Amino acid sequence: MPQPLPDPAAQYAVDVAACRKLLSCGSRTFFAASFLLPTAIRGSASVLYAFCRLADDAVDVEDNGAVGLLNMRERLDLAYSGTPLQLPADRAFAHVVAKFAMPRELPEALLEGFEWDVLGRSYDNFEEVQAYAARVAGSVGAMMAVLMGVRDPDVVARACDLGCAMQLSNIARDVGEDARMGRLYLPRQWLAEAGLDPDRWLQKPDHCHEIATVIQRLLREADTIYARVDAGIERLPAMCRPGIRAARLLYAEIGHQVGRHAFDSVSRRAVVSGWRKTPLLARALVAPATDESTLALPPLEAVRFLVDALVRSPQPLSVVPENDVPAFARQNIGERFGWVIVLFAQIEQRNKSEMVSARSRLHQPTAARPVVPEELPWWNIGERILWVFELGSHLERQNKYTLASSEPTPLPVRPTLPEVPWWNFRARIRWVIALFVQLDRTEQFPGAQTRH
Repeated sequence: MPQPLPDPAAQYAVDVAACRKLLSCGSRTFFAASFLLPTAIRGSASVLYAFCRLADDAVDVEDNGAVGLLNMRERLDLAYSGTPLQLPADRAFAHVVAKFAMPRELPEALLEGFEWDVLGRSYDNFEEVQAYAARVAGSVGAMMAVLMGVRDPDVVARACDLGCAMQLSNIARDVGEDARMGRLYLPRQWLAEAGLDPDRWLQKPDHCHEIATVIQRLLREADTIYARVDAGIERLPAMCRPGIRAARLLYAEIGHQVGRHAFDSVSRRAVVSGWRKTPLLARALVAPATDESTLALPPLEAVRFLVDALVRSPQPLSVVPENDVPAFARQNIGERFGWVIVLFAQIEQRNKSEMVSARSRLHQPTAARPVVPEELPWWNIGERILWVFELGSHLERQNKYTLASSEPTPLPVRPTLPEVPWWNFRARIRWVIALFVQLDRTEQFPGAQTRH
């Protein structure tokens, strides 16, 4: 007896959930920032990033990158023909490109950038590095603009610029990791000007003053680009701005973290801790002062072809259903932000527990993901932001006190969300603080056992 066809909407929801699960493990910065996106955009953005993540993984395999790239081109063909592979990311991506009339030139540009990786392309000057960043990241910025229904050339240009800046931050963070795989994304000309022979340095990559000056120079260029995108972010749909601001701030902070380590991304890899992400997420909820003159700046020459492709493409009949807009306005942004903070702590605790497990061969249980509490008033955002900064200070003091302790102490029972009226915000604050303290102590004393 033939099986009934699955409901398309239900199947898409299942596929989106699979995409978000993939991102929760491999793209934590985007995964966290995505919680500040409106619901109607968050799922589609997760599908887009998941497909990009799979493409990156497919070509980032030694000796098999060319085969992986060919496979991804075939999967892209199938998605645009409406007959995707029966895989969650492929089915969902085909749905997204059809719904939003995604110009094919955008994902094609992404795959072209990955092809440059497969070919082992070198980059002699900064313009060539920008061309690479435009393909592997500027294209993603353009595709995100499509999801948000943005076709204005100036705003699209800033979206592509933002993608390039994020990629420069990634390059600066991964210099050592890339070099040990024989890859160099820093401009060779810059290394020569600093007194380094690029090929000789690649044979034995190490941190030195010369390479630090090159990394610092790259991050200065990234900060210049970050500064020109803020006005564009403020022209996005209102409910999309916090999520994009969060991504912009978090990726820029990667570069700042590299700077705090004397621009050493060869012997170490910069990580933005949950404590640093907290105030950045708070800032993402508030519109910054912007220089409107930057909106009219021409796009970076490297991304101009992306802007042109998007502007001349046909627009979809509808992007965001009208009946979704009131739901956006009723969303509890403050509570969603608080949940993301706790999620960051959970992810960091899980990662550190996994590292301890690998070293000691002992399994460390991870905490269950916290459930978003009952709906609270959305309008009291200012008080919530102030509370976040106070919470950060409290946790820093708690962390110092814990480090001063000479012996690990048993962990307390994990606090449960109190059953209190919605207006009792103070009790809910105490619960989140208690959870943070418990997670912080787990990180400091991974050998201690939690009482359940």
